[in-house]
Amino acid sequence: MNHTTPRFLSRFPKCALAFAAIGLGTTAPLSTFAADAPASDTVDTGAAPVELPAVSVSAPRVANPDSVESFAMPVTALRFDPRVDAQTRNMGEAQADVSIRGGTFENTGFTLGAIPLYDPQTGHYFADLPVSPSMLGAPDVRTGAVNAQGGWNATAGNIAFGWLPIVSGGSFSLGSGGHGLFNADLSTGLVGPEKIAGRTIGFDFSASYSRDDGPLRYAGHEFQRYNGRMQLRDDTSQTDVFAGYQAKSFAWPNLYAAGNVNSAWREEREDLKTQLYAINHRQEFGGDGDGFQAGAYYRINQDHYLIPSIRQYFGCDAHHKTSVAGAAVDGRLSLIRKDSGFGTTALRYRAGVVADSIDSDTLIFGHYSSRTQFYAGLYGDHTLPLFNGAVVFTAGVTFDESNRESSAFSPVAGVVWKARDNEEGWLRRIGLDYSEATQTPTYMPLNARADSGLFRGDPDIGRSHTRNIELSADADICAWKITPAVFFRRDNEMMDWIYRPEAPNARSARALDSDTWGAELALRHSWKRLDLVLSYAWLRKNDSLRTGEASFYALNYASHRLTAAIVARLGYGVELRCDNEFRKQERNNLRSGTDTPFFTSLSLVWRVPWVPGLSLAAQVDNIWNVHYEEVPLVPGTPRTWSVRATYTW
Repeated sequence: MNHTTPRFLSRFPKCALAFAAIGLGTTAPLSTFAADAPASDTVDTGAAPVELPAVSVSAPRVANPDSVESFAMPVTALRFDPRVDAQTRNMGEAQADVSIRGGTFENTGFTLGAIPLYDPQTGHYFADLPVSPSMLGAPDVRTGAVNAQGGWNATAGNIAFGWLPIVSGGSFSLGSGGHGLFNADLSTGLVGPEKIAGRTIGFDFSASYSRDDGPLRYAGHEFQRYNGRMQLRDDTSQTDVFAGYQAKSFAWPNLYAAGNVNSAWREEREDLKTQLYAINHRQEFGGDGDGFQAGAYYRINQDHYLIPSIRQYFGCDAHHKTSVAGAAVDGRLSLIRKDSGFGTTALRYRAGVVADSIDSDTLIFGHYSSRTQFYAGLYGDHTLPLFNGAVVFTAGVTFDESNRESSAFSPVAGVVWKARDNEEGWLRRIGLDYSEATQTPTYMPLNARADSGLFRGDPDIGRSHTRNIELSADADICAWKITPAVFFRRDNEMMDWIYRPEAPNARSARALDSDTWGAELALRHSWKRLDLVLSYAWLRKNDSLRTGEASFYALNYASHRLTAAIVARLGYGVELRCDNEFRKQERNNLRSGTDTPFFTSLSLVWRVPWVPGLSLAAQVDNIWNVHYEEVPLVPGTPRTWSVRATYTW
């Protein structure tokens, strides 16, 4: 153990020793079931997922879904996704600010089945979903009109997960690596042989543990996660009842204070404990895409943030507890069907309520500490045959209400043409849409003290508004799947954290106006032994910052970003998986070091042919050992490595 490692890392839970003695089954491979899609997928004008069909992956555009430094979490596979920017501290599993298309972690949403999940304290914890990826489908990144119709309280984009069907089987893995890394992960599942009222009943369970001493001084982590789920399922419906718990303790120099502590190598620590209880039901009607899903959840998040060297000052020994309860429903109903002679008309709907509260010993200077929010949306689709395909016209509106804020109506409209599946031609889809969305701020900016401390709030920050226009397409050219998109987004009163000349040692909450132009291009091709996904993204922004001010998050983006995911099947059960990212980061006066990092994550996986179910893997992250501040003023993670053995039955 590193003598500077926090004491909490010296403990090893006895429950981890019991992992190998437990095992009933496992969930289905992640490539066998798509994420639960909303009814609005019939007018999805975003880029279609690019799958790697021969490889079991938990994200459609990355090669390495596993973590080098911990057990996998839902955020793990987002790091190299070309439509998502996961800016990490320590590692993504410890703390990841997930942004989409030049937005911030505060205006990115997460959805699980029918329910939108979030943390009312801060967007830093939005990605803390205490759910094993073995229970979830591939993440679906939604932007533009699809986000406006399927997300909530998210103006830049939304990441949606769906529940996988349970199957009987099991998997257990053990891993080790640099800096004293040890991790273990168990997933089990069992489906009953008899049906109950025509439905199968299944149960699955997951338990995970990870620890290390950290690659830097004053760094380290210890994580635990436990999940249980019951599922009723038949050919047209699926009901999931879930309970999950996750505990994360981690330390990192300049974790949040970011240069405001006297020494650049002071320890900052955070302990997070998250509970999630959820139920989700999905029902399909007929073959026209009609159906509905409904869900409810309760989430509790406890946070202890600490800078030991200055714990008595500036609120740097803070305890927070948040709770969120919510319920939601969405669905689709055909009003006029194909045989009417007038095309197809469908009505889509959704509604939900979210109630939250915070109990904090430092975030006490705002106007309120609890609130209830409501949303509802109604959208109409009309489909007409046109040019060897069909054109879909969409129009609708979303209504957002809060007992602490003004209400808002957000229109959405779009038109998309899709070719028939069996029709030849290079253009498969092209669409244009316009949408608006709104968001209320979290309690961190609302309730932090405005005139002192390292994190200064503004209790009068209100609802933000976003307008987005997007043109996108899908095409098949010379056996390549190509998905281009261009967009423009205008953010009004978007919450950000600013460094001001009059308070150079503090970070202040500010509502900003910002314009973002962007273009994206993804290309995919598969050969017999090779899968390749390439992407390029371009962003340009302007803002309403004053002279001498610096943005900590909103202007921390890549003006040019390229990714390449490569999966090579070398034979004899050996696979080489490689994720690459090059970025030209927009200049930020707070960042030191390079603005043009190049990252590579490389793994070698061997499915041992004479031991069915056994696979061995070695993985290296940041193979070039690039020193880059993903978040300005926060040290980046150097090269890390690990090895892992997994047995599946």
